[in-house]
Amino acid sequence: MKIDLLLGLQWGDEGKGKIVDVLTSNYDIIARFQGGPNAGHTLVFNNKKYVLHTIPSGIFHENKINIIGNGVVIDPIILQSEIDKIKSENINIYNSLFISKKAHLILPTHRLLDAASEKSKGKNKIGSTLKGIGPTYMDKTGRNGFRIGDLESDQWKNKYYELTKKHQKLIDFYEVDLEYNLEKLHNEFFDSIENLKKIRFIDSEDFFMKSINNKSILAEGAQGSLLDIDFGTYPYVTSSNTTAAGACTGLGIAPNAIGDVFGIFKAYTTRVGSGPFPTELFDSIGEKIREIGHEYGATTGRDRRCGWLDLVALKYSIQINGVTELNIMKSDVLSTIKELLVCTSYNLDGEEVNFFPYDIVSKKITPNYKEFKGWDEDITQIKDEDNLPNELIDYINFIESFVEVPIKLISVGPDRKQTIIRKK
Repeated sequence: MKIDLLLGLQWGDEGKGKIVDVLTSNYDIIARFQGGPNAGHTLVFNNKKYVLHTIPSGIFHENKINIIGNGVVIDPIILQSEIDKIKSENINIYNSLFISKKAHLILPTHRLLDAASEKSKGKNKIGSTLKGIGPTYMDKTGRNGFRIGDLESDQWKNKYYELTKKHQKLIDFYEVDLEYNLEKLHNEFFDSIENLKKIRFIDSEDFFMKSINNKSILAEGAQGSLLDIDFGTYPYVTSSNTTAAGACTGLGIAPNAIGDVFGIFKAYTTRVGSGPFPTELFDSIGEKIREIGHEYGATTGRDRRCGWLDLVALKYSIQINGVTELNIMKSDVLSTIKELLVCTSYNLDGEEVNFFPYDIVSKKITPNYKEFKGWDEDITQIKDEDNLPNELIDYINFIESFVEVPIKLISVGPDRKQTIIRKK
């Protein structure tokens, strides 16, 4: 068997959590391969809303294994909060959740470093979630990291204190006013570690090698492809590889083990935090999209910036990920908007370009748009593609033709039931 991937193709918040939840019934194992509690995967079912930050989105399905892979960075305090909420739904999480021994831990001082670094940048801040993600990955690549497997040693606290002392020196380097109670932070961390140890730690790459021949596996990405540390809108990116390549290094699987790549995108575009956004709307339509779509960060609560669908950026993400099929999300949000615009190329330095350029940050980019007629009707209760407005079908068909990848799923609302699987 091959391992299928599910990835966001924009700047995150595409609706990956819902689609993983919808697809989970087709798989035995769901695995997160990168990112950390900066993710906010929202699931809605039985009139309840759940937000997962670290735990894979298949956790609410019985008899499924959920794995936090080696590429993920874990804050044990946040993880424990997630576990407590899930346990209230009578789910035996300790039977279904495994963690790679090679996954790195976020220490309290990582969060402090994140805050100090962002505060020191002033107006040039990158929009960090302040969860300690970046400093943790820096320790990982700097070979100073603290891994889950380290907790199996009786001397793990010695390593913890050694690393926190290094962090304190770095915090002082930033010369910013930052108040904190280190002793309190230590105690909270130690308490959460005791709960963390109740979860099964595994050699995940060996686990996948043994499972791939007889188990179906879905790898769940976090953030979006345009936030990839290498291929995103640098430096306004996250600290991990959010693209398909990240699944190989974040789970310990070979490239030839990858099967289908499901790409998730919104019918429009959003972004949280700073960074370039060529199709951003600053008018009443942008506000309308934000309000109807409830475009507020699941992790940060910050307003999401809203804009028209950018097909140049979308095609770029499709190409670097090898996407085999697409899922369009939140098409219902565009109902009642009379005219829709879709970006098909950019004007860059007086020249029309149809690719995603290197210097999208400092260069003045103007999008070129194609106009589409909108639709007025409520589509949230529609169950069949044949009953969707013709205007929406025209919109979808154009996207398919432009990016040359089929759209197999249409989301018309937040609930797992508000999902249309296309016939073709």
